[in-house]
Amino acid sequence: PLIRVQGVSKFYPRVHRPGERLRAFAALLAGRQSREGAEVLHDIGLEVYPGQSLGIIGENGAGKSTLLKVVTGVISPSRGSVEVNARVAALLELGAGFQPEFSGIDNVRMKAALLGMSARELDGKLDDILAFADLGEYVHEPVKHYSSGMVVRLGFAVVSASDPELLITDEVLAVGDESFQKKCTRWIEQFLEQGNTLLMVSHSMYLVQKLCRHAIWLQDGKTRKQGDVFPVTQ
Repeated sequence: PLIRVQGVSKFYPRVHRPGERLRAFAALLAGRQSREGAEVLHDIGLEVYPGQSLGIIGENGAGKSTLLKVVTGVISPSRGSVEVNARVAALLELGAGFQPEFSGIDNVRMKAALLGMSARELDGKLDDILAFADLGEYVHEPVKHYSSGMVVRLGFAVVSASDPELLITDEVLAVGDESFQKKCTRWIEQFLEQGNTLLMVSHSMYLVQKLCRHAIWLQDGKTRKQGDVFPVTQ
C-alpha cells in the first residue's frame, strides 16, 4: 500500500492553566499519556493502494483534518504507526506553506521547491501554473492581499504541476468559485485516470461520490464505517 495507518490515536492534553501544563509535562517526561484532555482520533486503521481514491467524511470535529495531518507528517500520532510510500503533494489548511509578505510568483517558486521541483523544471512549467491559477496581474501582489479563493487557485496550480503520485486535499475545492471547482475536478479525474492516488476530505457527498471509489466515515474520532463509497456516503 501507498498508505498504511495502523491503530492511530491522537490525544491533546489540556494545557490551559499552569497546573494542567505542569501535569501534562510530567506525564510526557514519565512516558505516559496525560489523563486530562481530548482524544481526537481513536484506533484508526486504513490502507490505500496505488490507483485508489479514498474520501474521508464526517461532521466538523470528527477528526478528518487531524487524520490528514498525521498521514502527511505535520503532526505525530500519540499511538499507532503511519507509513507513506509515495511522492506526495498535499493541500491542507488554506494558505499553508505560503509566505503572506511574498508575491504570488515568489510563493510559487518557494512552494515548488518544497515539493521537490528543480528550478529548471519550474521554468518549464511556470506558464502552465500561472495559466491554471488564472490570477492575472495579481500574481505580482503580496499573498496577504489575496482572497481565500485566490490562495486556493495558486496552491492547486503548483500542486497540479508537481507530478505527484499521491494527492492529499482537505476541503480546498469548497473555497474556489464554481468555474475553478470544475477545472480542479477535471484535473483530479485525469490524475486518477493516469493511475495516481487520491486521499481527500470533503463535506460534499457529491464530490466524494464523483471522485472516490472508497470512503471512511469518522465520528467522534472513531471509524464508524468504511468501504465502497456509495454505502458509506448513504
